[in-house]
Amino acid sequence: MTTDPITAPRPPLRPTERSFHGDTVVDPYEWMRDKTDPEVIAHLEAENAYADARTAHLAPLRSTLVDEFVGHTQETDLSVPVRRDGWWYITRTTAGNDYPAFTRVADAGTLPQVEPGVLLAGEQVLVDAQAEAAGAEFYSLGGLAPSPDHTLLAYAVDTAGDERFTIRVKDIASGEVLDEAVTQAGYGLAFSTDQQWLFYARVDDAWRQHQIWRHRIGSPGAQDELVLEEEDERFMIGFDRSRDGSTLVIQAGSTSTTDAWLLDLADPTSAPVPAGGRRDGVDYSLEHAGDRLLVVHNHGTQGFALAQAPLTDPAAWEDLLVAGEGERLLAVEAFASFVALELRSAGLASVRIIPRAADGSLLAEKARDLSHGGDLDTVELDANPNWDQTTVRYQLTSMLTPTTIAETDVAGGEVTILRVTPVPNYDPSRYVERREWARADDGTAIPLSVVARREVAADATAPGYLYGYGSYEMSIDPSFVPTRLSLLDRGVVIAIAHVRGGGEMGRDWYEHGKLLEKKNSFSDFVAAARHLTESGLVAEGRLSAEGRSAGGLLMGAIANLAPERFRAVLAGVPFVDTLTTILDPSLPLTVGEWEEWGDPLHDPDVYAYMKEYTPYENVKAVQYPAIFAATSLNDTRVFFVEPAKWVARLRETVTSDQAERPILFRCEMVAGHGGRSGRYRKWEQRADELAWLLEQIGATEPL
Repeated sequence: MTTDPITAPRPPLRPTERSFHGDTVVDPYEWMRDKTDPEVIAHLEAENAYADARTAHLAPLRSTLVDEFVGHTQETDLSVPVRRDGWWYITRTTAGNDYPAFTRVADAGTLPQVEPGVLLAGEQVLVDAQAEAAGAEFYSLGGLAPSPDHTLLAYAVDTAGDERFTIRVKDIASGEVLDEAVTQAGYGLAFSTDQQWLFYARVDDAWRQHQIWRHRIGSPGAQDELVLEEEDERFMIGFDRSRDGSTLVIQAGSTSTTDAWLLDLADPTSAPVPAGGRRDGVDYSLEHAGDRLLVVHNHGTQGFALAQAPLTDPAAWEDLLVAGEGERLLAVEAFASFVALELRSAGLASVRIIPRAADGSLLAEKARDLSHGGDLDTVELDANPNWDQTTVRYQLTSMLTPTTIAETDVAGGEVTILRVTPVPNYDPSRYVERREWARADDGTAIPLSVVARREVAADATAPGYLYGYGSYEMSIDPSFVPTRLSLLDRGVVIAIAHVRGGGEMGRDWYEHGKLLEKKNSFSDFVAAARHLTESGLVAEGRLSAEGRSAGGLLMGAIANLAPERFRAVLAGVPFVDTLTTILDPSLPLTVGEWEEWGDPLHDPDVYAYMKEYTPYENVKAVQYPAIFAATSLNDTRVFFVEPAKWVARLRETVTSDQAERPILFRCEMVAGHGGRSGRYRKWEQRADELAWLLEQIGATEPL
């Protein structure tokens, strides 16, 4: 293995064979999977040294970018206080700190007038994450939950980056940590009504959240009791406390099927009661609405429907509202006097408010949608924790609208803007945003969200940046990202390609971008790239692309499919050795992934289809874009070995001049799926990536 930082690392070739369905593949780099192997660690460190050497000249630009990121951020800031019973809970950030502080102040009857950097009289610091993270190379909070009487606080801490948490229970008045017996927990925290018990989840060796446990506060973790176990490897399990505090709502789901149970929090040692059942292909979410259950489901309808069911017969669904043309119902939140329905309409996220009558029934004829009229407005619910509240708090954003917290009165409809996230040195009038449409190979219209500086002309000279994801029905909605201003102010046209496989245009959009139609995601992205250049929005030879995780698979696939379309590709935690991973049911999450990608282990048609697109196995001996792959050693979702192998194969195969179009790989040695934790670390990491990208597309200087 070479170690000279000026020479690209060349890991040894140690062939291993993979044989399925009569097809044998020889893989020379699979040996790098073992992160306990000192030779593997040495290779990753050599890759980091090589990336450092190849980007050393970009240090001034990286520093400038960090300064710009900071310059567009009000570092000493705070959230809009959220009322929970008799308290207002607040998140505060401080200039120079990587991590926030979580505080609260007693409710005096009105929204407290808070100021950045100034604690109110009586404001208590619940968790000072900056202080807790001192000395840790990685720190992340996985959730906070106050007890029903607000005397205790439970919170989950990860110091490795593997998304396995230690749960701490703190006495708020004294600040004393009463309990940290629970370790290796997953996501989710809920107290019993008597706050003697805490419910939490566990993950298995494959990082599948598969169990719900209850822990008696103050007792050893070894005495914890198993509440429910999901044995089907396709399903992950989680839970929420109902808004009225009465019930633990437990749901298990695969990508196509759901199951649910209810547990009475006033009787915390009781067994969970089945609620809804498991019907193959029926996807639903359950909301406890006090006197009934509300269900958003796809039984008999592609766009989903909103139904109700009696608490005594949770599987007896009665449809109240069916999605209209072009709509997709997503989820519902219930309150004493109304419900708030999240949905997608015309490709954008929206919220519909439906009043409830005195008997609890829904007055669907009086429903109204929250809208601010922008072509790229994203409207989603914000924190609304109180059962008896008469207002709805929601978030509004777009590619030019900083996150705006607004509140509407349910009865009167009046809207109050509570806060617009401050963005220093930002003038939205200097930019324009709009919806564009590309034409896919099969004629499907693919939406793009586009933003640029106002003076950038569509004359085929501008540099461009195209982002995509396209999996798991996840929507990449238009939103304001302050770090994008550094690209825009250098004349870069920024676009999001809402490709099939995501959920932007409804359930059909997802269905036609998964399993044996997965290639639509890739060809849609290429069609979006083609539209940007053929319309003159972006210059040929100056278009870059980025995707992360499953979006990293998208990046690897489009680099193989249409390398001539892209000058540079940034692939974060990229899922590029897709077939190897999905063939191995012992790896994290694999069995559950079969409903998304197909089961190549048992189905030769799926195997053949996936082999045609998996990026690692389809690198070609042609000129490629410059490529920057970034990952983390402790990522449990996409193993570091995938980009490590991919980069090695790219370097040995492509015909590009790698001095002009470098292939770089960075591996954070203490981090997880989200990269380095902490604001400043993430700014530095992002500046590293964007400085490289800007150089590749010739856009290092501001307009």
